[in-house]
Amino acid sequence: MHYIRIATTAIVFLTTVVFSAAGQSGRGEEHVDRGPGQEFISTPRMSLVLRYGDKASITSLVLNGQSVISGDDGICTSVTTGGVTYSSLHLLSAPVLVKSNGRVELRGIRYGDKGLVIDETWIFTTGGSTGTGNSFITWEIRRSCSTDLPAEESAIPVFHFNHLSTWEGAYQGYGGLAWFYLFNEKLCTYGVHTSRSSFWNSRSGIGLDVAVDAPGKAVAMRYSRDSTDGLDYAITVSNKEMLPKFDSATHRRRYISGRTDVWAPFTIPAARSTQRVTLSYFDFNQRYGRGRFAGLNGSEVSAVLNTIARIGVIDSLHYGGNSWHTPYGPICLHEQYIAQLGLAIDDPAYLKGYQSCLDFYRDHAIEPDGRVYSRWAYSDEDMMPGKGNADGFYEAQWGILMDSNPDLVSNVADLYDLTGDINWVRTHQLSCEAALDWILRRDRDGNGLVEMMTDGEQQKRGSDWIDIIWASYENAFVNAKLYHALVKWAAIERQLGSEAKAAIYAAKAEKLKAAFNKPVSEGGFWDADNNCYVHWIDRDKTVHGRNMVTPVNFMAIAYGICDDDVRRRRILDTVEAQMEREHLFFWPLCMTSYARGEGNDWQWPFPNYENGDLFLSWGSIAVKAYANYRPELAVKYVKNVLRQYSKDGLAFQRYGRVKQDGLGDDILSGNSLAIVGLYQSIYGINPLYNRLLLDPHMTAELAGTELTYRFRGERLTIGLDSGKYSVDDGRFKVISANAFGYMASGDRLDYFNGQCDTASLQVTTDRRLTVRIGRWSADRMEWVQTVERASAKPLIYMVHQLKPNVTYRVVVAGRVNGNMRSDAKGDLVVGLPARDARILIQKPSF
Repeated sequence: MHYIRIATTAIVFLTTVVFSAAGQSGRGEEHVDRGPGQEFISTPRMSLVLRYGDKASITSLVLNGQSVISGDDGICTSVTTGGVTYSSLHLLSAPVLVKSNGRVELRGIRYGDKGLVIDETWIFTTGGSTGTGNSFITWEIRRSCSTDLPAEESAIPVFHFNHLSTWEGAYQGYGGLAWFYLFNEKLCTYGVHTSRSSFWNSRSGIGLDVAVDAPGKAVAMRYSRDSTDGLDYAITVSNKEMLPKFDSATHRRRYISGRTDVWAPFTIPAARSTQRVTLSYFDFNQRYGRGRFAGLNGSEVSAVLNTIARIGVIDSLHYGGNSWHTPYGPICLHEQYIAQLGLAIDDPAYLKGYQSCLDFYRDHAIEPDGRVYSRWAYSDEDMMPGKGNADGFYEAQWGILMDSNPDLVSNVADLYDLTGDINWVRTHQLSCEAALDWILRRDRDGNGLVEMMTDGEQQKRGSDWIDIIWASYENAFVNAKLYHALVKWAAIERQLGSEAKAAIYAAKAEKLKAAFNKPVSEGGFWDADNNCYVHWIDRDKTVHGRNMVTPVNFMAIAYGICDDDVRRRRILDTVEAQMEREHLFFWPLCMTSYARGEGNDWQWPFPNYENGDLFLSWGSIAVKAYANYRPELAVKYVKNVLRQYSKDGLAFQRYGRVKQDGLGDDILSGNSLAIVGLYQSIYGINPLYNRLLLDPHMTAELAGTELTYRFRGERLTIGLDSGKYSVDDGRFKVISANAFGYMASGDRLDYFNGQCDTASLQVTTDRRLTVRIGRWSADRMEWVQTVERASAKPLIYMVHQLKPNVTYRVVVAGRVNGNMRSDAKGDLVVGLPARDARILIQKPSF
């Protein structure tokens, strides 16, 4: 009924005031209306009603037949100064509507009082395709003030959506999320720095893009739950970046409750400003649909990645694992999986935004000697006294958490794999080297393992992510992360042409690995009596953390430190046996209790907090550890996480060991990491710097999954069937029974055999082509090509990784096509008919 009333009102004015993307005459006619009146502006999937007279506002916004805004105060502009709000809902005089040349212009929008006048002109135009989903309405707002204006807030404009539930959330231009599920009380507010917001509702399928163009200006946005449970969304444009109003000393708090004034006061100059707000409709499922999930609830998979995975993005330059909703809003730079979240979030905006964030961290979170601060927060209550900087980065009160150094490097390396942007990663070469060199210097005794800042547990200081367990001296948790960072960064150094540095880091990694795997009796971390790697060894050689600390052991397996199959099985089987005994839905931080004195005292009796509770943030490495051994167990715990999401939304810091209930006033984006592990290690989707590596570890129940995945600007279809995996960009398709890499650009397809990081086969064609890979070795390569339209123009193949200077026989459709000799590099170029055929290139037996 609500929508019918609005639509009927709009129809009254159709004869004189309709303006739409399909009806622009362009005749240069001018129509002037001094009102009061209404103007109906529309595109094929979006319409709005502009009211003018004693007020100026958009009183209706309808998207694909659904009303999202209705009421006199729907969308308007406003300024608050001296505690008084002036807005376009209360005008000093009636504005004039002028229509000409396909646009609607509302002039003389004046509000304020006798000492202050805000003068605005609104101009509306439509554009884009008259089909579905590509058209838009642009709203240009020109504003001037009679004097420089000290403002508590400026909304240009503010949207009053019908209800908080109108939208599930709004994705930010940098890939973050305003998730309205977390707006759990009236007048709670979230403020961010972005020029784009994409509102969405997965149930209705509707979406609204709001993009702000204000050249030379800074743009900020505010989201508030109002006193009547509506949703207020305000855009602020200013000469300088808006500062958060709270806390008084830090000005870093983005989320507040019980009020809406998230931004500090600023000055609006009298000079005229111009900005454009572009509104466009999108179909949520078309843009964010992930495909068909066999054996799993696909809507739950999508929901976790659409919400939980993004909530650690606090603002455009602040990405972490803790939610912006958290009371003190910490970012832990000692988390190596922030870039990895982007693998499954699968949003180019997240990747581009995280590049800017890591640039910011490079320039502001690293000390001159290479030490990486471990945290950032809204306020300083978690700071080690005197150990912070003006940008909000600091050392945590619990100790020098040394994993921030390798984790920064790992995140840079992972993000480079996700984007393939070598020019960007080059700008991080010196800073990543400094971060690695700083921590490598901590190997004071030269045994390959770096030492922490503390010598023993008696000093009661943390040194890693498990921050109130007193891991000291040689810490397996930190050393495992360092190994991972060294391996990844050595590969990047080679790509950047620095072979000497690559060799140094690779050698350091190998030495660390060898020391790590030694038994505890020889100074290593392997504890054969307990079937696990221990957490740490004090300087006096006392061994600690013999209680199967799961992140330590899962990292050892997932990162390739533990390459002993017997050890891997012993670790994973021991963990699973206890999981079955306790009926736990997810892996705890440790399987049995730390010894007394090994952590903060209030964590006893076991299990409590970091001494035994369930933290979901280690899900991706756990899934990876099991995927290579028993993938059905990895899938079991993925299902458990999805089942828990259906119960409580995973909006907790952790889960208690005894009741398996949600605990903590924090919310971690890491709660999504088991689902990230599903994508990376079960479905095997691994974007790498020069290809998409598809390396599945599927179970029978997941067979038939077909995913939609964005890679390098292309929308791929990834098929995951039993013994048949495929990647298809609509132009080129590769099918194989084994792992392979895929890269397509323009008229060229590159196929990478297995884990190989250089192309094994390249083909150039202007035809739609499917390549089904058969047997593949240096002596014999076979594939079936299917060409959509046969052509006299041959397909040009380049086969790589052959034996150099060797003659190969080329067989097409069972007939010998000739003999060809590989060159000194082992390459062979061959032109083949552009028709369906089986191709065989083999080394003759003679």
